[in-house]
Amino acid sequence: MIIGLTGGIASGKSLIANEIKAYNIPVIDADYIAKEVVEPGEAAYEKVVEEFGVGILEKDGTIARKELGRLVFGDEKKRQILNQIMHPAIRQRMIEKKKHYQTQGYEHVVLDIPLLIESQLQHMVDKVLLIYVDAATQKDRLIKRDQAGEEDADNRIASQMPLKDKKVHADAVIDNNGTRESSQKQLVDIFKQWNIL
Repeated sequence: MIIGLTGGIASGKSLIANEIKAYNIPVIDADYIAKEVVEPGEAAYEKVVEEFGVGILEKDGTIARKELGRLVFGDEKKRQILNQIMHPAIRQRMIEKKKHYQTQGYEHVVLDIPLLIESQLQHMVDKVLLIYVDAATQKDRLIKRDQAGEEDADNRIASQMPLKDKKVHADAVIDNNGTRESSQKQLVDIFKQWNIL
């Protein structure tokens, strides 16, 4: 089974991803792959530099992510151009990794995609597992985690689809408002329902 793991910023998705790994189920992380596909020598790297110029490069030739972020932040056209380069490259790499794990004999693979629902990538997975927290908890955790101010936290949360709206798109939901043990138990229950454990 291919499981799409999703959530929102500061919802506790990483915690659940680590729990899943403990069951010897590979987790392919879209955020990690997003960094990988823009390493020097990668096709997406070449396209990004061609599009945005050498001004976005560090001295060692790697992409200065903050500089690139600054360029596309608030410029919808540039952001779309970047997404048109990045998204296909990320999806392609995730599919390659998934196939690699399947040829190694893994029955189940998890694709950890923060914007799975927003990007309408449900077709890539058999089941969608959503990590949910209420809005107040999400904001509180984000401020604590990133030492972010309230306004910054509000802006970052507002840039994503509200978690309560994602629930209708999920096959199962882990309510991560409570204790770690509670979330672990929910994961086990869901995996048993899905005949994974």
